[in-house]
Amino acid sequence: MAVRVPDLDPGQALDPAHNAEYPGADLRSAVSGTRTAGKAGGAAVRVVVTGGSGFLGSRLARELLAAGSLDAAGGGSGELARLTLIDQAPAPADLTADDRVTTIRGDLGALLAPGREGRDAIAAADVIFHLAAAVSGECEADFDLGVRANLHATEALLATCRAAGTNPVVVYSSSVAVFGTSPEHPLPAVVLDDTLPNPQTSYGIQKYIGEQLLADYTRKGFLRGRAIRLMTISVRPGRPNAAASGFLSGIIREPLAGLRATCPVAPDTEVVLASPAKAIGGLICAATSGDEAWGGRTAVNLPALTVSVAQMADALERAAGPEARALIDWVPDPAVARMFATWPARVRSDRAARLGLTPDPDMDSLIRMYLAEPRP
Repeated sequence: MAVRVPDLDPGQALDPAHNAEYPGADLRSAVSGTRTAGKAGGAAVRVVVTGGSGFLGSRLARELLAAGSLDAAGGGSGELARLTLIDQAPAPADLTADDRVTTIRGDLGALLAPGREGRDAIAAADVIFHLAAAVSGECEADFDLGVRANLHATEALLATCRAAGTNPVVVYSSSVAVFGTSPEHPLPAVVLDDTLPNPQTSYGIQKYIGEQLLADYTRKGFLRGRAIRLMTISVRPGRPNAAASGFLSGIIREPLAGLRATCPVAPDTEVVLASPAKAIGGLICAATSGDEAWGGRTAVNLPALTVSVAQMADALERAAGPEARALIDWVPDPAVARMFATWPARVRSDRAARLGLTPDPDMDSLIRMYLAEPRP
């Protein structure tokens, strides 16, 4: 069961100077209050992050390490004793330099076999963030890869938790791609908490199956599952990946670097976005919320900012001038356009709002956050 992690540059630490505008950028209080309180609190906490060397995984790891403790499922803050990163790619040097970090490299499915180090790490974990996955474009191009990475590996992870008998908190990174439109079940104008998923891509179907498996393992008492549906994240640093939505970072990131970028959809196409900080905030909220506050076994939709691609280009021009906007090449790709036509453009997340999660205010803010980040 090969699990291929998308080829992404590790994310950089978030800039605390923007915490007032981005409450999710400083997640210390959401994780533990203060490091001292965590060390003085409950039992030590051991955390595993699959996909821990990737864009989101490395950012999540930095936030957890900086906080120093974690309140797992509202059960009381405990010191972060061990953070294990599982990935095929090497972990960033700043993470491996921390004595609390252990890295395990290899195929996730193989690492979960009896006697392997991945299985031992899962058995010892109090909280597991399952982020490793093949992305949307990869799954459409290679059906077998998506099944191995997004279905078989997830099933193996959940079965390992059950076999361990430790009832860990498992945070599952799902996607807005579980929603879609079809003639017999058209997508509503606004996706609500109770909107029925109707995925129209292999990736979306695989993610939805993962949600349901997690819910059933939770119902049976094998683990405490928390699924959160992430929106398209923008602006991602680093190189492009194989996600169909990758251009929603590329049309901002590349022109800001003086490079050309291709937009494969019409300018009036509306999309739902979230900043990296909001995504990390949602993941940590899922891990730290008590069972009653979380509110059931179904997935939580992360709050989203709705913008058109033309409005994204407008914000780019405000940030970097008309010469930056001129670097966007509008080249329609019918396959990508068809995929986006099935995805939601507006999401109302009442359940997430009750958990204290909020959307980003506007596209200009997402660009300012990206520009404020340190570069390697």
